[in-house]
Amino acid sequence: MKIAIALYDRFTALDAIGPYETLSRIPGAEPVFVGCEKRIFRTDLGALAVQAGASFADIDRADILIVPGGPGSRAMMSDGPFLDWVRKIHATTQWTTSVCTGSTILGAAGLLKGVDATTHWACMDELASTGANPTGERVVVRGKIVTAAGVSAGIDMGLTLVARIAGDEAAKAIQLGIEYDPQPPFDSGSVTKASPDTIGLVAAMLQQENAADAAA
Repeated sequence: MKIAIALYDRFTALDAIGPYETLSRIPGAEPVFVGCEKRIFRTDLGALAVQAGASFADIDRADILIVPGGPGSRAMMSDGPFLDWVRKIHATTQWTTSVCTGSTILGAAGLLKGVDATTHWACMDELASTGANPTGERVVVRGKIVTAAGVSAGIDMGLTLVARIAGDEAAKAIQLGIEYDPQPPFDSGSVTKASPDTIGLVAAMLQQENAADAAA
């Protein structure tokens, strides 16, 4: 089972690595990180980098496609070669997936017209602009398209997909193997639970990030 994980500059690390840690443990899985060319792609914070072992020209099919999100996803929404590759691979997949704002890339590729999908809570309008029907669910499965909400939701998406592919027991075993048993110190991981002050702080951080993108 070939798993193609798309990379681009300024993706969010856990968006790609969360699904990788779960789906790559399916027996027979062949994960490959794919970029516009074989090179290092740096994450949104810059300190971490992932090597693309294959280029778009090398990979023309996959059983699973994973498109991570991150600040760099905005540029990818108008990147012709990237979107062309996503459309080409989607035509061959059993499952086409995204994490966080990766769904806006799927939407920009024309894959989410009228489809229920999710993304980071702060980017629902951007997702809607692609023709998708935004939902606040953490993981959304619609046909062969699976979208996950922000960042950490990619682990849940991966386990959801493992269960669909290899069965519940396999998914439970992988969950235990990676000791995924969240016990956060604060109950503030959802916009429905966070205080107005916390939401405002995150909104300000994202605004600064967007301004930096625009100035770059």
